[in-house]
Amino acid sequence: MRTRIGPAPAVVSPGGALRHLLVFPERDSAEESAETVAELFPALGVPGVVRELLAGEDDAEDAQWVVVVDDPHGALGPADLARLDALAEEGEGWREPG
Repeated sequence: MRTRIGPAPAVVSPGGALRHLLVFPERDSAEESAETVAELFPALGVPGVVRELLAGEDDAEDAQWVVVVDDPHGALGPADLARLDALAEEGEGWREPG
């Protein structure tokens, strides 16, 4: 498990939209978190869930599941980001820039 001090920064994607990535070891945790994000922040829509293979890994079971939260208008404030951090930690994951 990774330890982070303070909230992770966001990534500014092309067009100026902010993107937050919630990374999980299990697909179920990622899918549940995506649903929770959609409920907490309905204006952002339903986040996508994608599978990310770890670089250099041959075993398909060694994949991470990523919830991609797009925030096109930068509407998420520090309290919202802290909630995303807590949500990721609940699923044994973390939030990081994309």
